[in-house]
Amino acid sequence: MSLRPVRIYGDPVLRDRAVEVPGVDDTLRQLIADLRESMKAYGGVGLAANQVGVAQRVLVVDVPLEEGERAVHALINPVVKRRVGTISGEEGCLSLPGIWEDVTRSERVVVEALDEEGRKLVLDAEGYLARAIQHEMDHLDGVLFVDRLSPLKRQFLRRSLDELARGELPEDYHPPTDRGGHGGSF
Repeated sequence: MSLRPVRIYGDPVLRDRAVEVPGVDDTLRQLIADLRESMKAYGGVGLAANQVGVAQRVLVVDVPLEEGERAVHALINPVVKRRVGTISGEEGCLSLPGIWEDVTRSERVVVEALDEEGRKLVLDAEGYLARAIQHEMDHLDGVLFVDRLSPLKRQFLRRSLDELARGELPEDYHPPTDRGGHGGSF
């Protein structure tokens, strides 16, 4: 496993639509291991391959559930097959450090994908897990959570977004060299 740097807002790869993965092999499994290592190092609960500069339809999530359990998944070529309800909740993003806003998403999603062994997986996710998966799937389409905000909210964030695009990171941003990070970001 190796730590891969997370790309920050303004990097063009974050706007690329990732391509489908033709098959699961050791190279892809290594990417998944690297995504997990990087997600953990940056203190996130989800990470899409685009966020480390690889425009392939691969994402990982490691979301806390009730009673200390965790939902840990790698999804390859994920597709939402069903959406139920809507709910708003605060989101942050490892690629947009320092920015947190409420985003409306489906409360529950049924997703079909391949797992890291190449087997078909149908995942029925709700709550925080559903939010994390939808956030990461947006990345695979070149969509950032700020794109889902109203034009007024985006205008309010314009200065912060412009600073990130210029490489000006928030003062409290700590890259993973110290194993720091901002827990809860996707």
